[in-house]
Amino acid sequence: MIDIGPSIRVVFFDAADTLFHVKGSVAEIYLQHAVQFGFSQTPNSLIAIKQAFSRAFQEAPPPIFAVTEPVKIKQSERLWWFDIVHNVFYRVGMFERFDDFFDRVFEVFEDAGSWRLFPETASTLTSLKASGMELGIISNFDSRLFPVMRGLGIADLFDTITISSLARAAKPSAKIFQLALDKHAVDPEEALHVGDSLREDVEGAAKAGLRAVLLDRDNHPEGPLPAGARRISSLSELPGLLK
Repeated sequence: MIDIGPSIRVVFFDAADTLFHVKGSVAEIYLQHAVQFGFSQTPNSLIAIKQAFSRAFQEAPPPIFAVTEPVKIKQSERLWWFDIVHNVFYRVGMFERFDDFFDRVFEVFEDAGSWRLFPETASTLTSLKASGMELGIISNFDSRLFPVMRGLGIADLFDTITISSLARAAKPSAKIFQLALDKHAVDPEEALHVGDSLREDVEGAAKAGLRAVLLDRDNHPEGPLPAGARRISSLSELPGLLK
């Protein structure tokens, strides 16, 4: 049982790789579609794309934009991703129809059919909701998250969704956690955040004053947890922790 002090009223979740995951892998999807648009595949292409994506994603600035109009936010999100994907193929091999490829692959990740819920996601969310918990999302995903969640059938289970491009703050910044808390009118100690990243989800939430749970499905600890944080291997453990 989590030593929560005042009762937890809200449970926040990260989105991708916590509630759902991409079918296959990002690298596999990139390679599959790049070949269709003229990329010259080699036996090492998949691993090269995987490594290049990891590096490009880590080197990218946070997805925080100065614009506020919805259309311009979406344009900024798209440009942010264009830079990352261009960086990937600059490293592994550029091809003439790259722009057409990017248009296609950007749409692929907006399609809920490209994603799959983890087996216990729906039952865990339903159980928490039935117990009276308010549920929220705090994610660095872009606005494509909304159609993905609708397509996966979980959007209606959440009271709030807070994403970095709309919040103008990104995890692990305390600002995005505070904005999410304000939507529920709760204090940090009344909220729990669950995610798969030690730095963004657990350390970020803990520094903002929330209780935190690391979802470590593969039992590959990234490092020690902050004081008071817990580690689980499946979302199905959450309802028991909160009793």
